[in-house]
Amino acid sequence: MSLNELAEAARFVTTPVSIALILVGLFFLLVAAIGVIRFPDVYTRSHAVSLTDSLGAFFLLGGLTLYEGFSTNLVKILVVLVLLYLLNPVIAHATVRAAYRSGLQPWSKEDA
Repeated sequence: MSLNELAEAARFVTTPVSIALILVGLFFLLVAAIGVIRFPDVYTRSHAVSLTDSLGAFFLLGGLTLYEGFSTNLVKILVVLVLLYLLNPVIAHATVRAAYRSGLQPWSKEDA
């Protein structure tokens, strides 16, 4: 088996796997968008987005790294992934803390 045939076989396997990972990531990002629309206040919206956004981005960027193979784009995608995982909880916490400090009350059943 030559090197070209081996590379072709690897691409044959990695392409469907990367497409599946990208689709799973898009599903989680869609769920996050629906959560933003459906939930009533900033606290529940922030909770929905911070959890599913990280998971969706992980699968989406994981699929992209698998599809790209070893290149400079791989390093860039991994840097974005690391920064996203470091900054997403901080951004969610800062948003909720600013809402709390401004006096925004959490939603309750009596508000409905």
